[in-house]
Amino acid sequence: MFGGKIGPLEITLILVIILLLFGAKKLPDMARSLGKSARILKSEAKAMKEDGKASAPADPPHPDEQAPAQRVIQAAPGDVTSSRPVTEPTDSTKR
Repeated sequence: MFGGKIGPLEITLILVIILLLFGAKKLPDMARSLGKSARILKSEAKAMKEDGKASAPADPPHPDEQAPAQRVIQAAPGDVTSSRPVTEPTDSTKR
């Protein structure tokens, strides 16, 4: 059982323990947030690589060149949890 390799029995045991600890309702939310974190990490790593290539030019910058635009991290399509809540005006009169 603990011989160095993880077999199907050990994987099943680990999954059952995780299910008991967190519950079936929280697992999809945890997986979703883990996926979002992985996407953000991947995009940040890609942006850092691009910045690294762009920040080491062969020629020194000319004084009349504009500074690079500031990067903006946008939410993934369909991501409603990171959007800001909007307060709707309430209608106090009854019709």
